[in-house]
Amino acid sequence: MAIINSKPSYNLNDIKYGIDQRTFERALKIYEDKKISDVKETPFGFTATVEGTHFYQVEVDRQEYSRADCDCYLGQNDVLCKHIIALAFYAILEGADIPDDAKKSVNEPLCSNIEGSLSKDKLAETRIKITAATKYIKPYHGPSRTWFQYQSSLSEGCRRLAVIVNHLPVSLQTAKVLVNMLIRLDRKLLYSVDDSDGTVGGFIEDVVNVLIEYARMDPKCIQGFNKLAGISSSFLWEQPLIKLLDNASLEEGDGISTP
Repeated sequence: MAIINSKPSYNLNDIKYGIDQRTFERALKIYEDKKISDVKETPFGFTATVEGTHFYQVEVDRQEYSRADCDCYLGQNDVLCKHIIALAFYAILEGADIPDDAKKSVNEPLCSNIEGSLSKDKLAETRIKITAATKYIKPYHGPSRTWFQYQSSLSEGCRRLAVIVNHLPVSLQTAKVLVNMLIRLDRKLLYSVDDSDGTVGGFIEDVVNVLIEYARMDPKCIQGFNKLAGISSSFLWEQPLIKLLDNASLEEGDGISTP
């Protein structure tokens, strides 16, 4: 087992949020099956032989795992392959077991199905995390050759946001947090973000479905949709939530109180 004297700047979460689930799981299997050998440090990062269909020579940078090279077919076409990610795992862990919670790749936002509210400190922390994650969803003004790298950044931002959504309890308070997040993302789509492949738009639709589930569990959450009334969104994603809001208003107007 090689000893890593100078650890990389990235961590497991950076990789988990930054690559697709399939590549993550395949790299995980290579790492856990101990198919990485002859690991060496270089002035800029790490090299190793990684066993796959063949034995591949792999390099990965110490600062950015995306700066890497592998002589497999994907690697030679500038794609982050499972061999590169497996070596990045080794650089972080030096062959130690990956914690079970770190093995779970996140790809979509889901309702936690747990009712409750956040403390004042947790609410502030959540807002800070949302702001940090949305920085990955940024404007694009680069050349066409860097477009795929840009799309990876959008995907990473959405995965990081999905983790936050998945841990939120269901309440009017958190419904308002999610509505504000959606409005912020929508403004990015309207004015700067190139979401040609629908990454951010798909994430927004998934969060809308989460909010619909919020409303089913706790109808008071519908009050959190008030801020959506009258907005001009990028693709009318708010309409299902507005419909819930309108229906709740009609029920109140008929003298039926919302439970």
